[in-house]
Amino acid sequence: MNLDEVDSKIENWEPKIIAFLCNWCSYAGADLAGISRIQYPPNVRVIRVPCSGRVDPFFIIKSLQAGADGVLVSGCHPGDCHYLTGNYFARRRFTILKNILEYIGIEEGRVNFSWVSAAEGEKFATVIKEVTESVKALGPAKRLIKRFNYRKL
Repeated sequence: MNLDEVDSKIENWEPKIIAFLCNWCSYAGADLAGISRIQYPPNVRVIRVPCSGRVDPFFIIKSLQAGADGVLVSGCHPGDCHYLTGNYFARRRFTILKNILEYIGIEEGRVNFSWVSAAEGEKFATVIKEVTESVKALGPAKRLIKRFNYRKL
């Protein structure tokens, strides 16, 4: 493969992003964006969770390890959680996780957090665009990716 082919691959590269969305707010916001036909990048694969407070930091690390270039966790606005305090737990947990990810060398912007309500379809599309742009600017993930050698298994 010559340098022109490598440059072409890098220019055409699109990030793979895993999004953990709260069932009650962010997932409903994504649904509203779809129903309203609001355009946003198709790079995101959605995982619906009951509450952002139920997203274990291990899920985020495992997503990066499995080859995701970026991760988004989105839930109800603080104070509006259907489970009362779930998003407060999530906010505290993700503050600590960001410090851990920085310590192990994961670039800032590879893991993102947002609060989107069910009535904010436009905001959901904007968040997806911003996350996709920030992850694309970082390039393909190089850290934490676990490459399996199936011949040894």
